[in-house]
Amino acid sequence: MRTLISTAFISLDGVVEAPGGEPGYRNAGWTFKDVEFLPEAFDIKGREQKEATAMLMGRVSYEAFSAVWPGMEDFADYKVMPKYVVSTTLTGDDLVTDWGGTTILRSLDEVAALKETEGGPVIVHGSATLNRGLSDAGLIDRYHLLVFPLLLGAGKRLFSATDKDTQKLKLVEHEAYANGLQKNVFDVVR
Repeated sequence: MRTLISTAFISLDGVVEAPGGEPGYRNAGWTFKDVEFLPEAFDIKGREQKEATAMLMGRVSYEAFSAVWPGMEDFADYKVMPKYVVSTTLTGDDLVTDWGGTTILRSLDEVAALKETEGGPVIVHGSATLNRGLSDAGLIDRYHLLVFPLLLGAGKRLFSATDKDTQKLKLVEHEAYANGLQKNVFDVVR
């Protein structure tokens, strides 16, 4: 069974929207505009590329990442990695041709089936809506969170507001950095 890892830049109040400056959000670019950059705080991002064997995204994140990541040296390991996009609207004609093999999944049931296959960890980037659905369905096994010392107020959240039973997490790795960022790695307790 494969491990599904959700990785996110997240504000202290839970917002994950437009961390890199994507248009349409009031506080877009909050990860680099409002916090001093310290390379060591982002070491986990390089480690994720080395440890993951596939990437999972929702349609919106796929469209954003596939437009820029294929040509970026910082994301070279992801270029050749198998990618899975959860979407009810994308077709094969919508997929880019310069970013390695991509499979469209139509439901969370198909994500659950992917987890049952052989292989290493699957990393989920961006994809706020997908993350909420995966979490509520009990499909996420681990969270890699870089928590920024910011309160952003409105914006897309990583976690849903669904009324559900408590989901316990175990902190397995953590570090605080001089710029106020915190790395928190949690395993989901089953």
